[in-house]
Amino acid sequence: MGIIDADAHVIEIDQTWAYMDPSERRYMPGTAYQTLESGEMLKYWIIGGRAIKTAWPGGGPRGEFGVFIGNVALPPDSKFMLDVQARVAHMDELGVDAQVLFPSMWTGPITANPAEEAALCRSYNRWMADVYAEGKGRLRWAAVIPVLAIDQAESQLRFAKDNGAVAVNLRGVEVGGRLINDPCFHPLYEWAAELDMPICPHSGTGSFELDAIFGSPLTAFERNKFSGLSAFHTLFTSGLPQRFPKTKWGIIEFSADWIPYMLNDLARRLERRGDSLSENPLADNNIWVTVQLNDDLAQIHRYVGGDRLVIGTDYGHADSATEIHALSTFQNDERMPPESRARILWDNPKELYGF
Repeated sequence: MGIIDADAHVIEIDQTWAYMDPSERRYMPGTAYQTLESGEMLKYWIIGGRAIKTAWPGGGPRGEFGVFIGNVALPPDSKFMLDVQARVAHMDELGVDAQVLFPSMWTGPITANPAEEAALCRSYNRWMADVYAEGKGRLRWAAVIPVLAIDQAESQLRFAKDNGAVAVNLRGVEVGGRLINDPCFHPLYEWAAELDMPICPHSGTGSFELDAIFGSPLTAFERNKFSGLSAFHTLFTSGLPQRFPKTKWGIIEFSADWIPYMLNDLARRLERRGDSLSENPLADNNIWVTVQLNDDLAQIHRYVGGDRLVIGTDYGHADSATEIHALSTFQNDERMPPESRARILWDNPKELYGF
């Protein structure tokens, strides 16, 4: 049995934006730095007149996003993908066969300019194509798409698929206040089904409004988690899985203790509409969900079994979802039966991401 890290990350670096077409270079992010009293230096991308904080090598604990409690410091060459083979070597040390890489900057809103968004997405996807090639298949990735220029999304998505992408990164609430059931996304869901790429709402938000309301460190949970839980709920209430039966959905980096509450709520709401929740709601709606070690794994397993769950490390970040050794620890976690653990570490992510 192999192991797939279903949620790892890249952190955008200067090289990420070097892939823009000459006609798009005016959208290349600028940079600004802030020196703290401690001497640490924070780095920001300047995009659309806004400063977006980004980790960077040499930035110190806060400038590099630090390490989460109980975790280990990551080698900078690997953490920041400065040396792709260093990342692969660290994966070997961790016993991981493949990582699925999600972006870092796209956990928050970026720009309201469609042309700028398209240029940033195109450069990021081209950068990741080179990372995939250097990683010789070990580093698969989630494509970013310009939701404000959906007419350009198909070509970017097909390029990404041809160059190692296995998922579509989407936020539960996108820029412009668009929810996952917004009709503007319907063509995207058709393309994703054709290309066997799941739509993956990931922790974070694309909404400038939500980012402003919940931008404080005290409300990080609301900012980063609410939109994904809403997306899960909306999949059932909107009937999207029935409208797009070949489209797969991954609810990534939201933990999973909420599953019993959410399914109980949905059962009651659907009953009031004269409908009902199926006995296998995740499988019947083509949905996969990431779990964390601090979840009540036994209860989650009682509710949904083990065939639609995956697990990741959040490699590269340092937040409440980060556990660098989560996969090896989970192998021996007896809160779930061995056959379910094996599926969650290998078969389920293979099925979700179409390896």
